[in-house]
Amino acid sequence: MTTIRANRETCQGHGNCVMAFPEVFDLDDDGLVVLTRDQVADGEVEAARRAAYDCPTDSITVDS
Repeated sequence: MTTIRANRETCQGHGNCVMAFPEVFDLDDDGLVVLTRDQVADGEVEAARRAAYDCPTDSITVDS
């Protein structure tokens, strides 16, 4: 399993992560990132890395 972290302090609510991987990322009522789970299976790592890459504030970390 791979762990995902999201930094809500640096998030600006662009929503790119949600568009890239809606099964794991969402935005709360304040428009900031929330994780629906913090681990992904091996087959989902590419989508998690895409979400991290697409984040303009580098608020997402994927740890293998």
